[in-house]
Amino acid sequence: MTEITLRQSIQRGLIEALDGDPDVFIMGEDVGAYGGAYAITSGFLEKYGPERIKDTPISEASFIGAGIGSAASGLKPIVELMSMSFALVGFDQIVNMAANIRYMSGGQINVPMVIRAPTGAGMQLGATHSQSFETWLCEIPGLKVVAPSNPSDALGLLRASIKDPNPVIFAESAGLYGLKGEVSDEYFEVEIGKAMIRKQGTDVTLVSYGHGMPMIEKAQEELQKKDIDAEVIDLRSLNPLDLETIISSVQKTGRLLLLDTARKTGGVMAEVAASVQSESSDYLDGPIIRVGSEDVPWPYSRKLEQHAMASVPKIIKALEIGYSL
Repeated sequence: MTEITLRQSIQRGLIEALDGDPDVFIMGEDVGAYGGAYAITSGFLEKYGPERIKDTPISEASFIGAGIGSAASGLKPIVELMSMSFALVGFDQIVNMAANIRYMSGGQINVPMVIRAPTGAGMQLGATHSQSFETWLCEIPGLKVVAPSNPSDALGLLRASIKDPNPVIFAESAGLYGLKGEVSDEYFEVEIGKAMIRKQGTDVTLVSYGHGMPMIEKAQEELQKKDIDAEVIDLRSLNPLDLETIISSVQKTGRLLLLDTARKTGGVMAEVAASVQSESSDYLDGPIIRVGSEDVPWPYSRKLEQHAMASVPKIIKALEIGYSL
């Protein structure tokens, strides 16, 4: 095991892919000479050259489309967006083209591409650079969407994503790039579509993903001080969803709190809540509790941004109100 940051684990996965498969290449704005908006591809241009590390114009629609075309032709592009917010510019290509080509061709054409992007608020980047559109994209059939919360999962999910014949949205929480964690030196992959129980518990189930996991884990520690034994589940994959793991947990604990770090309205946890209610309502000892960020444009002000975001105190308060815990 080696302790590295989430940023370093992604770099490790990209280097492995470039070294191991000549069909893999990286493209995006400033991924070459500048080394990436978050320094993920620092030094890559010098090592691999401009044929495999391609700086693109500021036109997401163009280079996402180019990525789709190259994937359909047999290459394996890894497309980096400076922000998940900028996926909006390429939504037609992602949603109508990448997600549908395999189906519309009767399985004759695959689109094995990965679209990586930093996502989420909390970095004081303002309203147009802090969106979490992976929650929108996980509704699209034909796309897979993953959101790692730690260095080990980031590497394992990236390996699985690059191997997948389908287009994969790889949502990287910008606030977690510096997070350190142990990563195995031996090769491993994390299965797309499989959640992870981070901690077993009996009194309440806490579920989140990506940047929400540190909050959930801190909330679990606060609950432990009150002799409340919480089970903690990391979704890891937003499409496909591992509802079986969540439902099994709820049938044990009887209580469920779902945390979206994106806005609560329209978040992926709404689908989780509806599915759990449909499958396990007889096991619930109270309402399903949902916590998410406020329905406002993301403020630039640090204090206002933190106020708008989900937080550990909001989680604890919601549990106190919903379950009298």
